[in-house]
Amino acid sequence: MSKRTVVVTGGGAAGLMAAGQAAENGARVILLEKMKRPGRKICISGKGRCNISNSADIPDFINHFGSNGRFLRQAFAQFFTPELLSFFQVHGLPVTLERGGRYFPASGKAPDILKTFLRWLGTLNVDIRNNSAVKNISADSGKLRIHVSGQKDTICDAAILTTGGASYPATGSTGDGYRFAESLGHTVIPVRPALVPLEVQGGLHPDLAGLEVRNAEVRLIVNGRQEGKQFGELHFIKTGISGPIILTLSGLAVDSLQAGKEVHLSIDLKPALDRKKLDKRLIRDFQKRHKEIFSQVLRGLLPAQLIPFCLEQTGIAGETEAGQISKKQRKQLLNWLKGLQFTISGHRPFSEAIITAGGINLKEVNPRTMESKKQPGLYLAGEILDLNGDTGGYNLQAAFSTGWLAGRSAARSTKK
Repeated sequence: MSKRTVVVTGGGAAGLMAAGQAAENGARVILLEKMKRPGRKICISGKGRCNISNSADIPDFINHFGSNGRFLRQAFAQFFTPELLSFFQVHGLPVTLERGGRYFPASGKAPDILKTFLRWLGTLNVDIRNNSAVKNISADSGKLRIHVSGQKDTICDAAILTTGGASYPATGSTGDGYRFAESLGHTVIPVRPALVPLEVQGGLHPDLAGLEVRNAEVRLIVNGRQEGKQFGELHFIKTGISGPIILTLSGLAVDSLQAGKEVHLSIDLKPALDRKKLDKRLIRDFQKRHKEIFSQVLRGLLPAQLIPFCLEQTGIAGETEAGQISKKQRKQLLNWLKGLQFTISGHRPFSEAIITAGGINLKEVNPRTMESKKQPGLYLAGEILDLNGDTGGYNLQAAFSTGWLAGRSAARSTKK
């Protein structure tokens, strides 16, 4: 009996895993990649180190995807972090666990992930066709027809759509897959940037650009109500505010901005001390160092780069002797330290977003197989789905898991 043909469209994390699994399960596999080589987004992820997964258990993992995370239960039940780590171990790539439960290749080099996949696909005789941009997918007498410019159409028994989202378009993720899916009857939840830096009204103060603040607590305030809170590291960049905790809150911020709501960030620079304890520390510092100027005393409280901004915001002259700071001024400083405010006016574009929010409506995909409920023989996996998780390895694990399930299901569905 001749092998059935499975075509995988898109050579990212989900596509590479899907192609290998389909081949291991007996299919003849063609992987179509529009760029000169697959895996470009893998190679730049995690600042070139590629955070492949997280040590969180399945319930916690799912919580990092919000209400849509429930869709992942079936995929995670079959292929999750332990299976992914085993996969890399079997294929000769050591993996290391770092703070925050994040897994990385031990080499610290994201391209090693891609090399591992390409070696694996090579042993399975997967036909990788680079520079092959799919233009259309259509149903054809119970099968699917894949049209690539300048090439003969490919008729296949199953097609796996792993074209990614719309983030980092330079890597090839330009949202093509949404159009293909819509032409086959799918609904696309409006896409928008996620895990993306936020822009500050009036622009960022020039003194702050490049500053990294650790151990801060950030509250996201929408129309006067707290809608999110994160503790950890943030970065001030030329265009606004970024860093792990800002990226995590950015999804809520983007959706709120698009809904026309007022969005603010309130940053607690001293979360380890409540207001009463911090006030006592300020009183103690000002009394003990009463002859020193205020800006010098601030060096014990803040990074040097943040001090001019603090002076400007609080209106306290830096040359004022600490002993001359009034109670009113001390309260101003206390309020600033516990609630540094920024009005968020926008967000950076898709070209700077780590992932895409929105995508193929999950109600139209079978979570047990990743097969489309709209078009038999069509499978969907990875970022093209309406799934977006927090930073920390969650999104790549979801891509690997859904790709694994789609690949196996697509190959097995062709067997009689």
